[in-house]
Amino acid sequence: MDCPAEEVQIRAALGDVARRLDFDLPGRRLTVLHAVPVGVVLGRLKALGMGAELAESGPAPDEPLASAAADPAGERRTLGVLLAINALMFVVEALAGWWAESSGLVADGLDMFADAAVYGAALYAVGRGTAAQGRAARLAGVLQLVLALGLFGQVAQHMIYGAEPLALPMMVVSVLALCANAACLLLVARHRDGGAHMRASYIFSATDVLANLGVIVAGALVAWTGAPWPDWLVGSLIGAMVLAGALRILKLKP
Repeated sequence: MDCPAEEVQIRAALGDVARRLDFDLPGRRLTVLHAVPVGVVLGRLKALGMGAELAESGPAPDEPLASAAADPAGERRTLGVLLAINALMFVVEALAGWWAESSGLVADGLDMFADAAVYGAALYAVGRGTAAQGRAARLAGVLQLVLALGLFGQVAQHMIYGAEPLALPMMVVSVLALCANAACLLLVARHRDGGAHMRASYIFSATDVLANLGVIVAGALVAWTGAPWPDWLVGSLIGAMVLAGALRILKLKP
């Protein structure tokens, strides 16, 4: 339970039995306010294949749980902006990476696409049934899987046939991506104490900033050493991260 796609699955599974859900993503903990037997809730969570276990059960607290969204319309607008920024930067970085022969830039663009796909799936699934939510999550996972495998193929091609990544474009475009992700971080920070999707989006944006810094460092190493291996290494690491996320999504049960 550490990505928005998994939250979509959980919300779909408990939508008709839970009155409120409170997600603690860093602690991998979910608090459910429900009116059905706890066994029903636990059974549905176990069916998702995420290793759900019952930590404790008791009467509902007097105070409302923290998951009530203070500004759902504002959160929806913010997610829409995050989706647009990530989709745009995916195109920019993919094209720049192809031109500069940089696996790192292509991988960073792929990471942007992975986020955009998950945000899009989450937005599409809002208010829809379980089947639609499952299809949206699986589509996001399949797209991520295909692009991740394509990236590994590109890295292998560069290693076999040789490539000379251009350090300056790598660093310039990565700085642009860093600014875009910093803007996403500022936007979502206003809602990080709200719904689960917003907290997950905050974590995703913070992770993207680290990926941008990795490509900038790789570009600097390429310029310093004159060797392409730092670009290949960073590209492979980011690609592996996206591939792991895709496989995790595809393993989820509808």
